[in-house]
Formats: sequence, C-alpha cells, structure tokens
Amino acid sequence: MPYSVNDLRVAADAGVISATDLERLLAFLSSRESREQASGASPPAKFDAANLLWYAGALIVIGAMGLFSTLAFTQMGGRALTLCAIAYAIGFTVAGHHLWYGKNLRVPGGLLIAVAVSMAPLAVYGIQDELGWWGKFGKPGSAHDFYIWVKGSWVFMEIATVAAGTLALRYYRFPFIVALIAFALWFMSMDLAPWFSGADHLDFEMRRIVSIWFGLLVLAVAWIVDYRSRNGDFAFWLHLFGLLAFWGGITASDSATELGRAMYCLFNVGLLALAVILMRRAYAVFGAFGICLYLGHLADVVFKDSLLFPFALSLIGIAVIAAGLLYHRRERAIAGWLAAHLPAALLRLRPVSA
Repeated sequence: MPYSVNDLRVAADAGVISATDLERLLAFLSSRESREQASGASPPAKFDAANLLWYAGALIVIGAMGLFSTLAFTQMGGRALTLCAIAYAIGFTVAGHHLWYGKNLRVPGGLLIAVAVSMAPLAVYGIQDELGWWGKFGKPGSAHDFYIWVKGSWVFMEIATVAAGTLALRYYRFPFIVALIAFALWFMSMDLAPWFSGADHLDFEMRRIVSIWFGLLVLAVAWIVDYRSRNGDFAFWLHLFGLLAFWGGITASDSATELGRAMYCLFNVGLLALAVILMRRAYAVFGAFGICLYLGHLADVVFKDSLLFPFALSLIGIAVIAAGLLYHRRERAIAGWLAAHLPAALLRLRPVSA
C-alpha cells in the first residue's frame, strides 16, 4: 500500500508514532530515494494519464517501424532501411538521454531509449538484405514478416535486439527495455528450431521441444535476475515470455493417455503454487489457463454425455472460490508462515514489490 508524507504526519498527530520517529522515518525515506536516483533506477510505474500517453506513443512508434510497416516501406531497399533505422535510433537515444539525465524524467526517457533499441532488428534486416547475408535458409520475406512467420533467418535480428537491449540497460535502468529483450528471446525460441533440425521445413515437434528448453532457460535467467536485483522489477517480462515459450511447448504436446493429461493438470496446479510462493501473478495466469484447458477436455471428451459432470464441476468451482476466500482471510498468516519456513534463497526470488 502506498503512503504519502501527509499520511505519516497524520499518523504522528494521532499519536500512532512519535514526532521523533516521524522525522527519522522521513529522513530514511529521503536518503533511500536519493540512493535510488543516484543508481540510475527508474521510479515505480504509475497508471495515470501521462504514463498512459507515454507508453502508448512509444508502442505506436515501435509498431509503425515493425509490425505495422507496409510492403512499400520494405521496398525502400536494404540500405535505406538501415539508414532509416540508424537515424531513428540516434534521434531517440539523444532525446531519451536528455530526458533521463538532463530532466530526470525517467519514464519518458526510458521509453525513448526502448524505441531506439527496437530499431535493431530493422537495421540488421537492411544490412542482410543489402548484402544478401541470409545464410542457408535464404531470404525469409519482408521486414514486416519478422513478426508473423517463423523462419531460421530471423535469428540474427533477434540476437541484435538482445545485444542492443543489454547495452541500453547498462546505462538506463528501465525495466521496459527488458520487454524488448524478452520478446526477441521468445521469437528466437521458435526460430532456432531449423538450426537444430538442420532443415528449413516446419518440424512442429522440434519447435515444441526447443520452445520448452528455451523457455526454461529464460525462466532460469529471470530467477537469477530476481535473486540479484533489489532495485526495480527487471524480471517481470522474462517470466512472462519464458512462460509463453515453456508453457506453450508443454501445452502443445500430444498427451495420448488420460494419465498424461492429468499430469498436465497437476503441472498447472504447480504453477499456481509457484505463483503464491514467488508472488508472481504470471504463473497463476498460465496455470489457470492450463487447468481450464484440461477441464474443457474432460467436458468435451471424457464426460461428454454425463449429466452429473456440470454439477460436479460447479461444486469444484464453488470450492475453489471458498478456498480463495479462506486464503484472503488468512493471507497475512500464510505469508508469515511461508516467510518463516521457506529457504532464504527461495525468498530472494520474489520481486522487490513483494
């Protein structure tokens, strides 16, 4: 819960804390804020009109130069595309640097740096198109197709995006930059399949396996970031896209037996448990989706003609709601028990906000 200085002064006037404690607390919070600013960290994200406009504008620019680019844009030629991407990157970097360090406007400044990072795949595409450096898989299509088709030749664009994002994070500690890195890693998890199989054809099973292992790798990196970073939630996007790759690969598996499908349901229940332990809502979202998919399978195949199944499922739903109410009532006690009994190394995997 956020508290203002006025809230603390009201508490002091009401006798909840002493005037001496109030001044010590305000001095501590002020010094902490100064340390965070000196470390280059961005402030916590807020949902207000200014932030909404900043993020919306950045996403519009990123989309205009990528997902929503037209065929005519690609027909400019590789050299023109690279020069255009470099010009955009330099312009947005200069403007973002000025806002970040000159005006201490970390959110709009960080977003402009993120826009500059997003120019990396376009610049690399232009270079490859101009020089014909597409490797053994050939030209995959237009720059717009990067966001649509799974092709092995896109890997170099994704590597460039990860490298540019990592370099940007070195000087601008803005968590949204990690979103671009995670997005590129998610795409890479699919585009690497031809490199492992040695063929250009779409081998679904190979892509599924690569997606699972690559997703696990991204999740491991996310946990390392959580463990080491105590200043801002830089791992959120890594968790999200790592789960997309890992959970998507698991979900796409063809479970031939009902036991295998039941194990898939237990896997998703485990994701819900991880969400409570690690305090990461993304795990709860994917776990809930997986459980719903399994229940849908039961309703459509196993108990298709059963009259009692809808009623039994309704009772299960009511029980889940009751469990949620019980957890809500005893949330502090459960959190305290977990904090007292879980290993310290596991607790450090929780985000700073937890």
